[in-house]
Amino acid sequence: MRNTVKLTTAVLAAGALGLGLSACGSSDSGSASDTSGPLVVAASPTPHAEILNYVKENLAKKAGLDLEVKEFTDYVTPNTATEDGSVDANYFQNQPYLDDFNKKRGTHIVPVVTVHLEPLGLYSHKVKSADALKSGATVAVPNDSVNEARALKLLAANGLITLKDGVGNEATPSDITKNPKNLKFKELEAAQTPRSLDDVDAAVVNGNYAIEADLKPAKDALVLESADNNPYGNFLAVKEGNEDDPRVKKLAKLLTSAEVKKFIQDKYAGSVIASF
Repeated sequence: MRNTVKLTTAVLAAGALGLGLSACGSSDSGSASDTSGPLVVAASPTPHAEILNYVKENLAKKAGLDLEVKEFTDYVTPNTATEDGSVDANYFQNQPYLDDFNKKRGTHIVPVVTVHLEPLGLYSHKVKSADALKSGATVAVPNDSVNEARALKLLAANGLITLKDGVGNEATPSDITKNPKNLKFKELEAAQTPRSLDDVDAAVVNGNYAIEADLKPAKDALVLESADNNPYGNFLAVKEGNEDDPRVKKLAKLLTSAEVKKFIQDKYAGSVIASF
């Protein structure tokens, strides 16, 4: 991960605030960016930055792409940084999350190319199967609207709860119509869910955070999302207007290459699934 810059929300707060204020005056801020410098991409550490660094170290030079990877540990700053132009692109999110983010934050981020899926899973340090969860068990779920809905849909798909008909990507525990095990839900920031496993009976964990916590989704999850017709593929994204940046086009082509597919298959063994 040499030359990768790791940034957290705390470190970025002051700078992001100033950049955000400067961006408020114009919806065009950050679009039509200078394409002569390196392409700076914000990414979650695992697997997104790992995939980007594979591209950087093995494919980018031959393609004439100068790529810089910045790691972020949260799901907010990569989009705000892309919106204000402090990075050129990001790679960490799925379409339902982006739609919700743009709507609530007034940002103008658009997808470029879908690269992979990280199946969401239910994990536990206390039981070996979902059926073994006791009545009144506490289950941690992500607290952002899209991932919480996704978590509840996973539980519903596996018969642990029933949700209202037609519930969308803003489902919350209040939309549960049947809860035969009387499960209780602890809403946490997505990054905290794997750390809660010693304190709760089970937790629904996003794929990237599961891998960072040394969980193996394909092996360790009690239940795991199906990859079939899954709307939660993760993609490279830019601020609207920057889709035709030649650097972005080069990266999009590299991220969907046979070499990257093999890297994903070899490194993640089914815990991350190429979407192309």
